[in-house]
Amino acid sequence: MTLDVCLADLVSDNARRFGDQPAYLADGQVRTHRELYERANRLTAALEARGLCRQDRVAVFGRNSIQFGEVLAMGQLSGIVVATVNFRLAPAEVVAILADAAPRVLFVDADCYASVAELLPTLGCIEVIVALDPLAGTTPDDCEDYEDFLASADGRSRTLCARPDDIACLIYTSGTTGKPKGCMLGQRGLHRVAFTTNNEMRTGSSDRVLLVMPMFHIGAMAIGLALHARGGCCVLRRQFEPADALHVIASDDITALHLAPTMLQALLEEADSRTDHRLTGVRVVVYSAAPITSSTLAAAMTAMPDAGFTNMYGQTEVITSGLPFEFHTRDNGERSVRRLSSVGIPFPGNRVRIVDDDGEDLPTGTAGEIIVRSETMFLGYWNNSITTAETIRDGWCHTGDIGIVDHDGLLHLVDRKKDVIISGGENIYSLEVEDAISAHPDVAECAVVGVQDKRWGEAVTAVVVLRSNARLTLEGLREYLAPTLARYKLPRSLRSVGELPKLPTGKLDKKALRATLT
Repeated sequence: MTLDVCLADLVSDNARRFGDQPAYLADGQVRTHRELYERANRLTAALEARGLCRQDRVAVFGRNSIQFGEVLAMGQLSGIVVATVNFRLAPAEVVAILADAAPRVLFVDADCYASVAELLPTLGCIEVIVALDPLAGTTPDDCEDYEDFLASADGRSRTLCARPDDIACLIYTSGTTGKPKGCMLGQRGLHRVAFTTNNEMRTGSSDRVLLVMPMFHIGAMAIGLALHARGGCCVLRRQFEPADALHVIASDDITALHLAPTMLQALLEEADSRTDHRLTGVRVVVYSAAPITSSTLAAAMTAMPDAGFTNMYGQTEVITSGLPFEFHTRDNGERSVRRLSSVGIPFPGNRVRIVDDDGEDLPTGTAGEIIVRSETMFLGYWNNSITTAETIRDGWCHTGDIGIVDHDGLLHLVDRKKDVIISGGENIYSLEVEDAISAHPDVAECAVVGVQDKRWGEAVTAVVVLRSNARLTLEGLREYLAPTLARYKLPRSLRSVGELPKLPTGKLDKKALRATLT
């Protein structure tokens, strides 16, 4: 039976049940759940006064802020669709997304507005621009001030109400393998995401999560929804800085973290260099974007002895699986190591299959495409019915990820389908090679991609960030890898760089990396 629930229930229930509890903390501001509900109502009424209707679209373009959260809550209550925009994109890319989403109202940080101001007049869809940046100090001349916009609703009441089958958000994919696509995420589906993620994190109304991941992305959005599912609080920062994060964890009584493994490692190194701040109050750590190394996990478990750790795997299109607290142990037994190399087991209610190119199920232990059926699944791609039909087939979401299910039922990521390197007719999974290189004592980070080669079709290319004062040659790396990798999988070229290109989520941006190598 499908329940008629939507995100509006979550926002209104929290106002009634946890009204005095903080929903958001940021930059010295506090917004309780009751205040969030009231201000989201006022924001909806202000938009109605400008003629917006249910399922009309607004866009939000900025860094993490309470105002960003209020725009999301407005959409959750009203059924107005919120399209989020990546603030790291080039101006032309931002305008292309806005042209596709066609929002009637744009909520924007002042600095983000400055980057696209000259291009916005080319869009005929945007009727109102609202500056929401609480730190800007001034409002651009052709923008309305956020608080003034809210005040324009005085005397009006919200009449719009979200429905379970409504689109809640348009979230544009990161575009690591091509042009960003607008994922339509539904009210009912995101409600299920909220409680599925909350169940995995085991948080309640007294918990506070530090959100440094960008709120325009499904990762931070899902974690925020998970905390709000049981009346918890999101402590917002505009970006990740290890020293700042360590300070906020102590000053704001943070109990939950959501970090990419590289961020977690940086936080641990900062904590190790300090005596005035500790991480002992943290009880939940969600890491994502990549598996965690045994050394990072051991250091994290020592620094946060009371914390449960979980790795969650999914995409904007569907959340798939998680590695639960109990599977994170410090012993180096074969089973423990295998568990930590996985992305866990399917979330409750999810079905996961491994299939070949014809859609046929593959045996246990055989690599194939991961496909998922779930109530958390997206509704399709905005203005892109062809790609929707290619991705959702017979009710199954084809993820484009290559994976294996082992004999314990654990799901292991092998590679992105589009990242598989075909060299000399052999399929080479970049994640396997990256894992082997990452174990080298001189390597801090690495990425492996295929580069066009006349002889081999594609040549395995390793790009590494070396530890301080370290040196590494291609011959030395190949010699190190020879005992663990087949000869055809060994890198044929090596590049050393100061840093690897990453998306705001912490994931490697292989699209950008390939562009530097060709």
